[in-house]
Amino acid sequence: MPKKGSVSAKTIWGKVVLFLKEHRFVALHVACGDITDVSIEENNLVVHIKDSMLNQLLGDGRREIENALRWQGLDIGFKLDYRVREKSNEEKDIENLKGKVGQYLIIK
Repeated sequence: MPKKGSVSAKTIWGKVVLFLKEHRFVALHVACGDITDVSIEENNLVVHIKDSMLNQLLGDGRREIENALRWQGLDIGFKLDYRVREKSNEEKDIENLKGKVGQYLIIK
């Protein structure tokens, strides 16, 4: 485990993304490239995400991500923190209207 203050979670995550690129895990590399909300908690690299498709992709790529951590010489785990995004009131209203008028609803 990295010592507190020695290596940041973002630095570790950046090296994970680099590992994925170098080992030609293209889809996983592209998906992980935009993730910036990471932290180290209880000897785990925690990736905080709000997208269900990203959650599935990272779950499927867990082995590659764990290999990237070991490649860095780190003895830490990998954890996904998936939080469902709350819909805004506008999004809820649009869904309600779609349910009532369906194909006749045009949103500009």
